[in-house]
Amino acid sequence: MSITAQLHDSVKLHGGAALVNGFGLENRTHAPCRALLQNGHELEVYDLHDVFAGELAPTTVFPLPWPGWDRGVHSVSPDATFAVFSGQRAVRAVGPGGELLWEYRHGCWGPLLGHAHTGDEQEVCSGLEHGSCRVSDDGRLVWAHVVLEPEEQDWQECWVVLDARDGRELARLPLDSAASGSHHISHPDGLHMGLCIGMGQDGIMLHWARWDGEKLIGWDLNETLDRILMDVHPGHPGFLTLEHYGTDLRLHALDGTVLAEGAPEPSDEEDPLCWDYGCGFVDADTVIASTVDSDEDPDMACHWLLDARTLRIRGAITYPTGRVDGYACPLGDGTWLTYDNASGTLHRWAEATS
Repeated sequence: MSITAQLHDSVKLHGGAALVNGFGLENRTHAPCRALLQNGHELEVYDLHDVFAGELAPTTVFPLPWPGWDRGVHSVSPDATFAVFSGQRAVRAVGPGGELLWEYRHGCWGPLLGHAHTGDEQEVCSGLEHGSCRVSDDGRLVWAHVVLEPEEQDWQECWVVLDARDGRELARLPLDSAASGSHHISHPDGLHMGLCIGMGQDGIMLHWARWDGEKLIGWDLNETLDRILMDVHPGHPGFLTLEHYGTDLRLHALDGTVLAEGAPEPSDEEDPLCWDYGCGFVDADTVIASTVDSDEDPDMACHWLLDARTLRIRGAITYPTGRVDGYACPLGDGTWLTYDNASGTLHRWAEATS
């Protein structure tokens, strides 16, 4: 079955590819959906509603605390009064003028153990490894994936909870990971936080936790899962994961119980279709997923809509503008984004009603 997409909005947005191919989108239950886009030595924050209404100036701009550091996954507070940056050797909170609010020092993500530092705060060590951070939806906590200082342990990654007012560590959870990168997802209940750690060919680690005001209660799903944490939705009881190599999508209860599973449609090709990394909740009833590898095999590019309760495929999406390459990024409000790299245009779509 073919499902026709309807174009809602289009706008040229420099760097907008990070919204569908990276971690440039920060979506919260009770805050505007924002684009966090790095432009030179600055992090530009856009309200997506304003962008599609024609306001192309960022609502807030935060100078990067380490201009030479271009990795890490950063976060902005729900009221956009401060940003928290995941650096190579520290987590920093800064105001819009670049003023340092606080700093939480940690070990270096550089993979060479025991390497020296010059003391220069702008020094960037070799390696692509990085952590991530996320401001909680109430703005009171900062969750961060970090490495312990070398004098504490030769190599130990931790998940820490910090007080957003001053960066004071409230709790830490030791991890068994050796990350190449990570990202966080806030649960819509406002209590739980998810952490997904990518370890390259060594697989994926997935954790959930909550801070009850006195202690950190965490659990991992790694005995049975090698899956990427993709999305949650306030109108849906489960969270969505993708198998490391794209063989299937699954919905899970918060304890990891599998609620539904969906595989791509069978193919006559020698290599079976696999899901790619663009998927999530269009709304509480619908999931969008991609069978697309636009870099290696653009002819296989396709987006699909699935039932969000059963993960049964409803149909492939047909775009009135013709072929749409790349991933699709759902916004949870019934629409999704695609990005045209050739023209630098961000498109917002919905399922056609007639």
